[in-house]
Amino acid sequence: MTAKKTIDILRVTYLRGPNIWTYRPVIEAWLDIGDLENHPSNTLPGFYERLTGWLPGLIEHKCSPGVRGGFLQRLQEGTWAAHIVEHVTLEIQNLAGMQTSFGKARQTSTPGVYKVAFRTRQEQVGRKALVVARDLVLAAINDTPYDLAGEITQLRDMVDSLCLGPSTANIVDAATDRSIPHIRLTEGNLVQLGYGMAQRRIWTAETDQTSAIAEEIASDKDLTKSLLKACGVPVPEGTLVNSPAAAWEAAEDIGLPVAVKPYDGNHGRGVTLDLSDQASIETAFQVAKEQSGGSVIVEKFIPGNEHRLLVVGKQVVAAARGESAWVVGDGTSTVTALVNTQINTDPRRGEAEEAPLSPIEPQKSPEVQLELRRAGLTPESVPAKDQKVLIQRNGNVAWDVTDQMHPSVAATAALAARVVGLDIAGIDMVMEDISKPMKSQRGAVIEVNASPGLLAHIKPANGEGRSVGRAIVEHLFDPQADGRIPVIGITGTQNTGRLARLVAWLVHISGRHVGLACSEGLYLDGRRVVATDCARWEPSQRLLINRSVQAAVFENSSAMILGEGLAYDRCAVGVVTDVGWTEGLKHFDILDAEQTFKVARTQVDVVLPSGTAVLNATDPQVVELAELCDGKVIFYAPDAQHPTLVAHRAAGEKVVFVRDGEVVLAQQAEEIALVPLNTLNPVKAAQPELVMAAVAAAWALNIPVELIAAGLRTFDSNPKKTPY
Repeated sequence: MTAKKTIDILRVTYLRGPNIWTYRPVIEAWLDIGDLENHPSNTLPGFYERLTGWLPGLIEHKCSPGVRGGFLQRLQEGTWAAHIVEHVTLEIQNLAGMQTSFGKARQTSTPGVYKVAFRTRQEQVGRKALVVARDLVLAAINDTPYDLAGEITQLRDMVDSLCLGPSTANIVDAATDRSIPHIRLTEGNLVQLGYGMAQRRIWTAETDQTSAIAEEIASDKDLTKSLLKACGVPVPEGTLVNSPAAAWEAAEDIGLPVAVKPYDGNHGRGVTLDLSDQASIETAFQVAKEQSGGSVIVEKFIPGNEHRLLVVGKQVVAAARGESAWVVGDGTSTVTALVNTQINTDPRRGEAEEAPLSPIEPQKSPEVQLELRRAGLTPESVPAKDQKVLIQRNGNVAWDVTDQMHPSVAATAALAARVVGLDIAGIDMVMEDISKPMKSQRGAVIEVNASPGLLAHIKPANGEGRSVGRAIVEHLFDPQADGRIPVIGITGTQNTGRLARLVAWLVHISGRHVGLACSEGLYLDGRRVVATDCARWEPSQRLLINRSVQAAVFENSSAMILGEGLAYDRCAVGVVTDVGWTEGLKHFDILDAEQTFKVARTQVDVVLPSGTAVLNATDPQVVELAELCDGKVIFYAPDAQHPTLVAHRAAGEKVVFVRDGEVVLAQQAEEIALVPLNTLNPVKAAQPELVMAAVAAAWALNIPVELIAAGLRTFDSNPKKTPY
């Protein structure tokens, strides 16, 4: 009997920032495929059929052939288990609702052991998907049962609870399109867009500009209505009541029909419309009171369709219309059964956040039960054949009508948001036709909502989805702003901690509030906050979320890049002092300088197109990094006649060197003798490479040469004596 094949997961590392694989966060897993090293996929009977039967979506994976079905071609030709696990992990994440496509599998120096890297948007989901993928591949190899549907259900639940909601994700994606970085600050939807002092924060449809006072006003429907009325915004006549009897009395005074709603409700919960009899109004009072826990509003019912207009800043960016939900009796089915077969089967309805419409549950909804009672029915009633039954008047706002909106309607909604004071608001309006002027119809604003739902506009049930995320990003950032501060990253083995401190000092004396994370500690504006090694991801992130930081300097060792990833997505200046292999890199299966080159290039890969790489011209491997840089390059070397400097200078680019004991900045024929090394303290004078690298980094940031020289003279290498 043939022994079952196995795949062991030896190590799993979450690389949270740019790394040797890609710019984005990935999971790197080390897999030992054991005996499967001798059994590629084309030698495993029935494996291809079983795996593709479970995962037909694998046909979309292009893999190295670069065409649809490319991965399946590789399976049929013969590929190894680690490569298969990579693709299956990606497909499992896609099935769970977390779209991703990047993956790599590479052999290590140990036979049968592979590094597998795959993109994931959430660490726990990615880890779970890896285990499911490994187990599914083994089940397909060994021809054993596997409950894939059950595992996918668990993963979907994880995605719903752990990943950014669709509304927040839409805003983050829009920021990414603008090259604005983001940091997720909690496990929920609180997200920082940008770094340091340039940052803004969002919490779904709330921003750091959203007024708490305005939110309180919006939650008080009676106060909102009085403010809107005072400012000329049309609102239905209404009054606050605190008992069923008072509700009926108010309805008689206002004039039937009326609407009843909670005074502090939101999103249409507890709202009942078009009420004309005492029993219904008193019942509607109880429904509304359950939602508010306090007073209830009775107001004049305005005939027409419910609309939700989304205001961002000073303008309406999207509008959606609501429609009532009905069922038609068949003479045998209950109302609940009809709802399930005629309404809830709509693929646009679902419990998941990405569904634009929610399922209707008559037995759990007081609003639906009241509507049925008005027709003499209950959820268990059996309507007659062809009898049309109204189930829900509101709560189905998901039909895009943005392009049909009349300017006067948009102006009314925008005014309502300004009156309340919200920068982002959902304005609920009732009108007969959104394409007609307000003065030609009995339209009115019935509610102003803070933190409005965005999904009905992003993914409407009918019509074109709107780029509300882009509108919110444009509201938060000026057209040319990218939310960035100058970030300087330093990689190598040649006194990089000391170099980082010197660079931070030069930036600091130029007038910026500077944060520094390096092996000598964590510094904020001249104060050492932490005295231990802070050349790590977590303390580095602390700088980027600090609103006072105007520039940040980071020391990035090869071990950090390999074990955590960079703390930032892109940088203004990337410094590489050398490509030096160290014994500690064996832990990552990096065994020589050639492999270390791939690690060091990460620092150059993330230099912005508007940025600069500062490279040591005396290290041939560092020189090779120049062609990988999206921005400019400044080379430095002790000898002005170094061939790399000569060629670079001849091309019109900047170089830094030492001549006659002075540090010189040069571009084409222009030269600036900055400072004699012998005027600096002995430590700096003995380390010209350190001084040149720091000077080049400061020059790349356009710091005036006079300040650079002053900074070199005032910097003390002893961290206990000077700020840096």
